[in-house]
Amino acid sequence: MVRLSNNLVGLLNFLTFVLSIPILVGGIWLSRQSNSECERFLEKPIIVLGVFLMLVSLAGLIGACCRVSWLLWGYLLVMFLLILLLTVFTIFAFAVTNKGAGEVVSGRGYKEYRLGDYSNWLQKRVRNTKNWNKIKSCLSDSKVCSSFADKFVNDTVEQFYAEHLSALQSGCCKPPSDCNFTYVKPTEWNATGVQNTNSDCNAWNNDQTVLCFNCESCKAGLLDNIKSNWKKVAIVNVIFLVFLIVVYSVGCCAFRNNRKDNAYWNRS
Repeated sequence: MVRLSNNLVGLLNFLTFVLSIPILVGGIWLSRQSNSECERFLEKPIIVLGVFLMLVSLAGLIGACCRVSWLLWGYLLVMFLLILLLTVFTIFAFAVTNKGAGEVVSGRGYKEYRLGDYSNWLQKRVRNTKNWNKIKSCLSDSKVCSSFADKFVNDTVEQFYAEHLSALQSGCCKPPSDCNFTYVKPTEWNATGVQNTNSDCNAWNNDQTVLCFNCESCKAGLLDNIKSNWKKVAIVNVIFLVFLIVVYSVGCCAFRNNRKDNAYWNRS
């Protein structure tokens, strides 16, 4: 008699196999189109994810539908490790994104960001010169500051100060407010000659390829962006974990059914 759990595992893994095809194709396409450090950074994880999903889903599909116990056992082992890793990552994501937030500045519609407010682990990632050079390449390729400049180019100083900027725009595309620079346009500011202890004031440059990309505030703005995204990912992970646990439980039932069937045929 056809077992419901085997059919359900087979169906779920067939859907996963179908899903893995566009992921793998997308990764291969990205590897051929990549011109920037950002794109090259993304292509390998996407290809690995596509191949991983394809192989695991095939093992689960064949193991459940063709009653191949050793394949189903391997599938369940991988699923167990995946649940374990995902649980650890989710806890870690909540832990490292627990600290840090933008600071409200008097008379400004936007917030400003301090690197020291974020978790030490995240700080170490962006303080690493090699890592930051790659990130700067990504920020430059994304044109985050050029689009920012175009959007607010007609703003007077009063209008600009009232704008609600993103963390990256506030941290990377303008100097910190405590530098007391004179506003010319969104990405052009003149130093007033006033001494300031903030190192970002010296790091600022009106060159459109430099701006505040070497500033601590830019690194902090990026971390605030990462913090927001990681929290969303962690919430999705919790939902996905529940789904994986259900699939794992059904897979265990299918494995038990396979063993019972094999024992029956061996006795016959």
